[in-house]
Amino acid sequence: MATGRTHRPATRSRGIPEATVARLPLYLRALTALSERSVPTVSSEELAAAAGVNSAKLRKDFSYLGSYGTRGVGYDVEYLVYQISRELGLTQDWPVVIVGIGNLGAALANYGGFASRGFRVAALIDADPAMAGKPVAGIAVQHTDELEHIIEDNGVSIGVIATPAGAAQQVCDRLVAAGVTSILNFAPTVLTVPDGVDVRKVDLSIELQILAFHEQRKAGDEGAVAPAAAARAAADATVTPADDRKGPDGDVPAVMPA
Repeated sequence: MATGRTHRPATRSRGIPEATVARLPLYLRALTALSERSVPTVSSEELAAAAGVNSAKLRKDFSYLGSYGTRGVGYDVEYLVYQISRELGLTQDWPVVIVGIGNLGAALANYGGFASRGFRVAALIDADPAMAGKPVAGIAVQHTDELEHIIEDNGVSIGVIATPAGAAQQVCDRLVAAGVTSILNFAPTVLTVPDGVDVRKVDLSIELQILAFHEQRKAGDEGAVAPAAAARAAADATVTPADDRKGPDGDVPAVMPA
């Protein structure tokens, strides 16, 4: 099986927009679920809903792949799974190293979805000498002193950084110098890399802060409704002018003045 070092995805050479590339994994996840249920075909509307995108955007995205579906039938699920997997480079074997085997790094190492998606955890690396040799997810942790040799021996081109923020840039520099050209960064810091190196940042605290913003906005909207309702109720209870203050019989005020 080919390794990640010698085979690169074809998306850039084929001119597929980055926004489309970012949505391809969403389509693949939805298609894989359909495939597991033995669903043979799917319409653009059904697939778009499953992926959480607009159906017109889905059709445009698939046009970059040369897939247009069949009118009245839809898209062939198995073929699309293969087509998107090939475009993303997932029909190859991508050896990955994870640097920083704390709680997060260990959780990533134990994630069972890597292998089924074309990624093989080739090595786990940590700076703590006490961690060296300890098995995590069935893989013995190795010390950072071995980082360059590990990358060369395994043909690694993708590195995952799960270290504390203060160590992330130094680890990044060593990964790049050793030949890693793609980095997934979980450390809460911005990494500086040379041209030709791709970095994807995953910052859980930022995602939580964005959710907190939306929660605050929703709470503010709900808070604004209550005063408005109270104002309407107060207006309804206000004593009306004398000429309008007639009771059921027409001559007794419905609301007696104080």
